[in-house]
Amino acid sequence: QVQLVESGGGLVQAGGSLRLFCTTSGGTFTTYNVGWFRQAPGKEREFVASISWGAAVTMYADSVKGRFTISRDNAKIMVYLQMDSLKPEDTAVYYCARPLIPYTSGDAISSYVYWGKGTQVTVSS
Repeated sequence: QVQLVESGGGLVQAGGSLRLFCTTSGGTFTTYNVGWFRQAPGKEREFVASISWGAAVTMYADSVKGRFTISRDNAKIMVYLQMDSLKPEDTAVYYCARPLIPYTSGDAISSYVYWGKGTQVTVSS
């Protein structure tokens, strides 16, 4: 059974940085795209960033472009989300997710079927 686990969240002041971690068990990690999503209170879950199976292709939401960096280390079975220049509006629960089908990439939530339980990121002003 595929499981994803996020970590690295916390409380940080505006302008600060955090690094999120996502690891997975079950299935073949190296053939799957991994995405990061977030959900703020009272809002729908939204796409943040994704990285293809070989790390050749990355995608970012416009709201985080230039501030967040997604990367992965397949040998360590880990995906990272480096978040710099954080803003209060980045406050949310952050989730990593994996699609059902290997070798597919994108930002559509509907294509991601395996989800972690999330990690809270709070940015104070």
